[in-house]
Amino acid sequence: MPIAPLRRFALLLSLLLVCAGVQAASEYRLKFATLAPAGSTWMLLLQDWDSALREKSAGRIGFKFYPGGVQGDEPEVLKKMRFNQLQGGAFTGYGIGRMYSPSRVMELPFLFRDSAEIDFVRAQLDQRFREGFAANGYQLLGWMEVGFVHMFSREPLRSLQDMKSRRVWLWQGDPLGQAFFDASGISPVPLSIVDVYTSLSTGLIDTVYAPPLGAIALQWFTRTPYVSSVPLTNGMGALVVSKKYFDKLPADLQKLLQETGRTTGEKLIAATRVDNRKSIDTLKEYGLKFITPDASMNDAALHGLRDRAAAQLVKSGYIPAALFARVRELLQQYRAAHHSADPRQP
Repeated sequence: MPIAPLRRFALLLSLLLVCAGVQAASEYRLKFATLAPAGSTWMLLLQDWDSALREKSAGRIGFKFYPGGVQGDEPEVLKKMRFNQLQGGAFTGYGIGRMYSPSRVMELPFLFRDSAEIDFVRAQLDQRFREGFAANGYQLLGWMEVGFVHMFSREPLRSLQDMKSRRVWLWQGDPLGQAFFDASGISPVPLSIVDVYTSLSTGLIDTVYAPPLGAIALQWFTRTPYVSSVPLTNGMGALVVSKKYFDKLPADLQKLLQETGRTTGEKLIAATRVDNRKSIDTLKEYGLKFITPDASMNDAALHGLRDRAAAQLVKSGYIPAALFARVRELLQQYRAAHHSADPRQP
């Protein structure tokens, strides 16, 4: 080959290598963990998020997902985020409490009556929560939720006395769950969530709490034929990345990640609510029996449990007293505007 073509070929090859290096340097892979099982509604929507992000960024940023708890329980995921082994995750309230505990005021038991109340209060407090996450080193991209949480058990639960005689699971290290059980006079069995199914199978525990969709996705319903018809609370969730990672992204990718994260969160909330309603029907088809509590579990008793749990969380500093008061004020405001006030106090 003549010298000139050789030089042109070498120059072209050099340019290709430089361009390849530039392209590689501009690609960002976000390692993202979740407890959601592969194939679940949650994971399918997260994969849609990845597709949208890659398309809108022309391939510059995308996710590598670790579903089904393969990266460990949520505290382990947060630890890996601190060491940049992971950059983000889809978290339940349990993990959220380790990032910015005041936001878990949204999970206080027997506080909200329906999803509309939740949406209203969360919207009013959204900016405050986002600033709280950021101050603690996390970038909140979008809200999600796991849904209204019910008790699932081997034996029917009709009263607190029934619960006191059971081996009830507590997500190990969860201050809100511990406060609820303390207020109820129940001694739970603390376990990591990844150990729950095995522990139900061996009899170490016989009672758990979960939204209907979660109980099906995690297969807990196969070991618990009874479900309490009265939900304890609405389980929250969030899509979060490390702020250190987020701050290193180019400005256009930061904006894109925020926009698509918010949209994905909205889709997750809507889909989760639909699937939880369908899951109740599915549980009934499998023969699970929904148990109505007895008269001892009236509104006054349930609100007393809530207020005792809240008082413990306020005393510990987990949830500020002023924030709890603000949420109750917002609920009163909403109920008055929508003519939905009733004898129960928020």
